[in-house]
Amino acid sequence: MLLSVIVPCFNEEENVSYFYEELMKNKDFFEEKNLDLELIYVDDGSSDGTVKEVKELKKAHDEVRLISFSRNFGKEAAIYAGFQKSKGDYVVMMDADLQDPPSLLPEMFKYIDEGYDSVATRRVSRKGEPPIRSFFARQFYKLMNKISKTEIVDGARDYRLMKREVVDAILSMGEYNRFSKGIFGWVGYKTKWIEYENVERVKGETKWSFWSLFAYSVEGIIAFSTAPLTFVSLLGVVFCLLAFGLILFVLIRAIFWKDPTSGWQSLVCIISLISGVQLLCIGIVGQYLSKTYLEVKNRPKYIVKEEI
Repeated sequence: MLLSVIVPCFNEEENVSYFYEELMKNKDFFEEKNLDLELIYVDDGSSDGTVKEVKELKKAHDEVRLISFSRNFGKEAAIYAGFQKSKGDYVVMMDADLQDPPSLLPEMFKYIDEGYDSVATRRVSRKGEPPIRSFFARQFYKLMNKISKTEIVDGARDYRLMKREVVDAILSMGEYNRFSKGIFGWVGYKTKWIEYENVERVKGETKWSFWSLFAYSVEGIIAFSTAPLTFVSLLGVVFCLLAFGLILFVLIRAIFWKDPTSGWQSLVCIISLISGVQLLCIGIVGQYLSKTYLEVKNRPKYIVKEEI
C-alpha cells in the first residue's frame, strides 16, 4: 500500500528538511503497516530557496517528489495539484511549518482501520494567534454553519488522512474557485475528527495576513452558500415596503393636517442610505457574477514549471 503525503509550500525554505525529519520519525510505523511512502512537495511559486532545498532532499531520498508552479497560484491550487499527482491508496495533506503534527499519523490510521473513510483534525485552541484573528475566525465558522448546508467544523485544519475514493471524489469537483474546507464536507464520507492543541510554526512567519484570510472567508461563503443573494432579495422587499409606507404617511399628513413635507437634511440621509444599500446589493451580486466569470473562462488552476 502506498501513502502519499502532500506538502504545499510557499517560501518554506527553512522548514523543508525539518518537516522530512519529523515525518520520518514515523518510519517504524510505516514499516509495521507495510506502507510505501511518496512525499510530494508542491512549490507554489516560492521566491526563496524552497525548490533548491527540495532538490537537495530528493538526491538523498527517492520517495521525495517536487511539483513547482510557474508562479504563485495559491494554496488551493497547490492542494488540488497534489491530489492530482498523488498515486497513493491513502493520501494525507500537511503544512510544511509543522503546525500539522506528523506524530498524529499512527492515531489517524487507527481510525481508518476501524472503517472510517477519512480522518480530519481540528484545533481546540488558537494559542499564538492574534486575538482579533481568532475572534473573527470563530465568527466565520458560526456564520458558515448557519447559512450553508455544508458543515464546516470550527478550528478545522486542511490536515486530514483520506482513502483514495475520497480523494477521487474531491478531484471530481473541478471548480476553479476552490474552498477545500467546504469541499471536504460536501463530498461526505464517514469522517472521524481528532482534536489537538494548536502548534505554533517551527520556523518562518505565516503567509496569511488578516485581509488574505478575510478574502478567503468570502470565497468560502460565495462557494457554499447562496444566502447573501437571498438576503439581498429580502432587503429589496423590505425597502420597497418601507418606501410605500413613507409615501402613504406623507400623503395622509399633507391631506389631513395640511403639513407640507420639510427638512432636506432627512431627505439627503434617506437617499444616502438607500443608495448605500443598493451599492451593497450590487456588490454582493457582483461577487457571485465574478466567480461565474472565472469559472466559464475555464483557465487551468495551475501551471507546472518543473516536476521531479
